[in-house]
Amino acid sequence: MARAGLFCLSVAIGVLLLQGCEEGMPSSLAEGDEPLVLQDSEKKLDHLTICAPTAANFPSPLTSTNPYFPIVVDYQWTLEGEEDGAPVKLLMTVLDETREVDGISTRVVEEREWEDDELAEVSWNYFAEAGDGTVCYFGEDVDDIEDDVVVDHEGRWCAEDDPDVNQAGIIMPADPKPGMTFQNEFAPEAGALDEAKIVGSGPFTVPYGTFTETIRFREFNPEDKEKGYKVFAQDPATGFGGIIVDEVLELTDFTQNAVDPGDPISEQVCGS
Repeated sequence: MARAGLFCLSVAIGVLLLQGCEEGMPSSLAEGDEPLVLQDSEKKLDHLTICAPTAANFPSPLTSTNPYFPIVVDYQWTLEGEEDGAPVKLLMTVLDETREVDGISTRVVEEREWEDDELAEVSWNYFAEAGDGTVCYFGEDVDDIEDDVVVDHEGRWCAEDDPDVNQAGIIMPADPKPGMTFQNEFAPEAGALDEAKIVGSGPFTVPYGTFTETIRFREFNPEDKEKGYKVFAQDPATGFGGIIVDEVLELTDFTQNAVDPGDPISEQVCGS
């Protein structure tokens, strides 16, 4: 789900410029060394077709070929930033864990978020890569934490809870290009309705380094009207792939040999 931040957009003659109009926006994104050029054509991807379990296009065993969203066990990304004057840290780890969701074997990607140096949330996110390279999102289990105690599971959803309502979404297209739009997740009762549009590409610098191959997402939730942005990158020379910007957070570290991030979430209700 998109983090709760806002940003401004300005479009002129087919060129999208990200403006530094929101407090807390990463300076590298606000300054924008290069304009983000949109393609003339836009394409709406159909998550119902691409990510449908009945399409029988999910390889077994699990594979990972999407360079912008690799699902490789022990890959780990660290993103850090500041929100409302307090430090925020996000640790994303591909676990050696799988969950069967709606008949599809999915890989678990864990997220741990610290706010002001205190653990605030742990989530297990369930992804599977379709045969064409599209990475589909089948749900998440969430622990909201206060003072080291789990207090809620807000945002938890699962594509198999009710297939007529909850549906898997697209987290990363097979061949992402500016102008594409798609549904990230679709679980109305949980408020998980994020949509994404690829608004540009080009070189981008974060604390971890400079990437020449990136794609930039604008996200929007029509229910709560929240907007957000993310930047993903790939570097074939080093084997890097994945997220480098998530709202106010920027990539500070990446490893292909992650250590155990800690205790798992308290309730794993999605899948089996």
